[in-house]
Amino acid sequence: MNSFAEVFDVIKKYCLNEGQLVEAAYNLWIRPIEAKELDGNNAVLYVPSEFQKSVIQTNYEKLLKEAFKAVLGFDVEIQIHTEDDDYPPKHVSFDEIEERHLQLEKSFETAKYDYTFDTFIVGRSNEFAYAACTAVAKGNGATYNPLFIYGPSGLGKTHLLTAISNEMKKNNPEINVVYVTGENFANELIDAIKMKRDTKTFHEKYRSADVLLIDDIQFIAGKESTQEEFFHTFNELHKEGRQIVLTSDKPPKDMKIIEERIRNRFEWGLIADISTPDFETRMAVIKRKAELLHIMIPDEVCEFIANRLKTNIRQLEGAVKKLKALKHLAGSAPSMAMAQSVIRDILNDEQPVPITVEKIIGEVANVYGVTPEDVRSNKRSSQISTARKVAIYAVHEITQMSLVTIGTEFGGRDHSTIVYAIKNIEANMAKDDNLREIVEDIIKNIKEKSG
Repeated sequence: MNSFAEVFDVIKKYCLNEGQLVEAAYNLWIRPIEAKELDGNNAVLYVPSEFQKSVIQTNYEKLLKEAFKAVLGFDVEIQIHTEDDDYPPKHVSFDEIEERHLQLEKSFETAKYDYTFDTFIVGRSNEFAYAACTAVAKGNGATYNPLFIYGPSGLGKTHLLTAISNEMKKNNPEINVVYVTGENFANELIDAIKMKRDTKTFHEKYRSADVLLIDDIQFIAGKESTQEEFFHTFNELHKEGRQIVLTSDKPPKDMKIIEERIRNRFEWGLIADISTPDFETRMAVIKRKAELLHIMIPDEVCEFIANRLKTNIRQLEGAVKKLKALKHLAGSAPSMAMAQSVIRDILNDEQPVPITVEKIIGEVANVYGVTPEDVRSNKRSSQISTARKVAIYAVHEITQMSLVTIGTEFGGRDHSTIVYAIKNIEANMAKDDNLREIVEDIIKNIKEKSG
């Protein structure tokens, strides 16, 4: 059964892939949006702050509407709210939610129809992961349990995961394949707890799966309740010999906030990586996408694109789409001049995003499983307090802000509080290798995402 949250996850992926968003912009603005309710043609979405609401309405609402129509097949009016708004979310039973979203199942599946093994371009960078996934889909993956696939965003992990689901359902329509993102797994659990609903339904959904596919499992990092739930779900399924496939942007050994007992289970089966595609694979991706879009692209133009977009399959596919649009506008065959224009647009889109305090706080909040508002607040739970001090330290390390300005950014905290937070993290990093690695990873990730 596919909930609105699961459908909205496809919509968000559409924004990332088809909207040609840089990953930093996606992570900052689109990924934090929560799907609350779909009532007919009205979608209710929640965001953490009024500032984010304003930015999304100004810059991303058009893209969201386009994504809704592409995935669901009809126009949707969007309402964006924050927790402080007066809009009262409807508290309905799980059965009512399930019934309401029956109509979305067909659209949800249609959005992923072309994610099959036949449409996946195999090259040296992904052939091992591809072979493991096809073995699992054929039921020959008993020794690959769990199968853990990792690699940077945009290289085909979601494609492979969905291809497993599509192949298994084609071969056995009765099989119960449950696909979910790590983010939605966490959100569903939180919703169940917030609504004070018996979590039995949540347990039944995941522990009754014949095959469990979790995309971007790294998003459960830092979320204690979610990790606890995943741990027991994993144990139940694995004990009964049911297949588990997970994807992540990094290998288990580099997932610092994931509990060790869970990292160990990630390594019980087979770990396969997907790396950046080589030239031959990039050429194959371009030609395959051109074929699907019914556009003839000269070899020299394909080579030009492949030689300049080397790290991301989404960029390659996006280049072909833009080339098709230019072809229609110009009324002539794709040319080198068109390709140069397309590449220039894509590379300009990939220009570094300025590092802001909001961005740093968001990254830290994501790692520690709290919200940016928690980090800026006066809440004193251990998790939030540590996240706040790490964020202050990261802002101090990355930016040129004065301590007074940093204090202002963190809710008007005084100079001595900021100094204490920085020194506390420095002292703890000196004696705690795990904390040091976490903080260093956070700072590294922020700098990498910003170019």
